[in-house]
Amino acid sequence: MIQAPVLYIARHAETVFNAGARMQGAVAHTPLTRAGMTQADAIGEAMARVLGRSPDLDFWASPAGRTLQTAAIVAEHLGHDYFDVRTDERLLEIGIGDWEGRRYADIVAEQGPIVDAARGLFTVRPPKGEWYPEIAARLLSWLEGLEPARPAIVITHGITARVLRGLLVGGTPFEPGCVPLADGAPQGTVFRVEGGREEAIYVGTGAATMQKGF
Repeated sequence: MIQAPVLYIARHAETVFNAGARMQGAVAHTPLTRAGMTQADAIGEAMARVLGRSPDLDFWASPAGRTLQTAAIVAEHLGHDYFDVRTDERLLEIGIGDWEGRRYADIVAEQGPIVDAARGLFTVRPPKGEWYPEIAARLLSWLEGLEPARPAIVITHGITARVLRGLLVGGTPFEPGCVPLADGAPQGTVFRVEGGREEAIYVGTGAATMQKGF
């Protein structure tokens, strides 16, 4: 089992690309929708109920605009300064290369299905993009740098969160020899992960599948 501190792992709230069924991956900086802002408020409220005001922990986020906007709202609920939020590129979403910014439907029309509908995972590697083991490698590197005794909030992305949770609590590989992947969860969901186990402390109201974005 990978040694890690207690982590509160949250998936960012809904963005304009999610609402428009466009792929945003690791590069695009897309703002939250009004629904997304409401979802981010709900994440903050849920964390405040569990952690209280001004909890003593580290606060991490992917440097993508959507995760930082979610983090800003969550930080306000927790009584943390936004500038307490630390960013790391290793927490970014899966790189989707040539698919960045394109409509999901247009890609499928060109080359057929690219997602396992039952699991909400890519079935083919994005052109010039990443695959699950590469995400796992960068997340392992990030985990190794954490202080074991310092709990932390992590605001990241759908696929990245599934790889991170899979590393920490196990899951089903997409294909033989692949890294373990945790089950999907709606946008805004928060998991508490400790000692190889996870608990959903809040289930978000956002989309749960790739058809709405990442």
